[in-house]
Amino acid sequence: MTDVLIRPALIAAGGLSARARRAYTSRRRGGDRDAGVSTLEMVIITLGLIAVATLLVTAITLAVTRRTDQIK
Repeated sequence: MTDVLIRPALIAAGGLSARARRAYTSRRRGGDRDAGVSTLEMVIITLGLIAVATLLVTAITLAVTRRTDQIK
C-alpha cells in the first residue's frame, strides 16, 4: 500500500524539480530578462508542497494505525 502512495509522489517531485532546474538554468544564463517568479510557477510549487504534505500525513497516519493495531 505504501508503494502506491510513494511512487506517484516521486514521479511528481521529479517533474517539479526538473521544471525548477530548467527555469533556474534559463534565468542564470540571462536568456530571460524577467527574473521574477511567474504566478504559474508559484501555483505549481504551492500545489506540490500541499501534495507532499498530504502524502506525509497519510503515511504517518497509516504507520501509527498499523502500530496501534499491533499493540492491541
